Amino acid sequence: MNFPILCIDTATKACSVSLFDREKVWAQRNVIEDGYVHAEQLHVLCDEVLHEAGIEAEDLHAVAVGKGPGSYTGLRIGVSAAKGFAFGVGIPLISLPTLQIMSAAALDCENIEEGILRPLLDARRMEVYSAAYDISLREMKHCQALLLEESPFAQELEKGPVYFFGDGMPKAREDLQAHPHARFIEDIHPNTALVKDLVFKKLEAGDVEDVAYFEPFYLKDFIAKLPKKML
Repeated sequence: MNFPILCIDTATKACSVSLFDREKVWAQRNVIEDGYVHAEQLHVLCDEVLHEAGIEAEDLHAVAVGKGPGSYTGLRIGVSAAKGFAFGVGIPLISLPTLQIMSAAALDCENIEEGILRPLLDARRMEVYSAAYDISLREMKHCQALLLEESPFAQELEKGPVYFFGDGMPKAREDLQAHPHARFIEDIHPNTALVKDLVFKKLEAGDVEDVAYFEPFYLKDFIAKLPKKML
């Protein structure tokens, strides 16, 4: 096996783990559940893909992780596991935006020849988190919080097809479905097996994280609050 890499994403309700090298994906697991059960399943899934590929953790060349945006709980589980492998084995840590991983899944699901990819993650009320990618998965616009009532996609829709997907897509669909350039893709979740080339590109460029200080991108800053009766 040529430079095996373990790749993890737990930013959403999907828990995705894959193991690949430069040539192919050797094993993958994708579990999607409404309740965040990543804490119970992630280490089992990691063990399964390592066993299926016939290697030990010590054989890994690097570990990659989806850095969000996503839920506090989900991201902490995945990032903690990835840091554990990086520290324990002494290997580089690579991060990818979860929205980019989702966009790779959209391209795998649909025959898209042109247009803009718009992954949408549900935030609160009529707000979504989104970034824009072209069909080569190059980031065109950085991730930011967008208010749907402000018509944030109007200019893009005037230029050509825009593909919307992710758990924030249903909120946008009602206002956008009448537009001739709006496209909607159902049931798109992060699938780490589809970002092999992106991971190796970052590794070869030396674009790796400082394991000690790396932090993911949370949907909202986590704020620990005292119960009301204690205030």
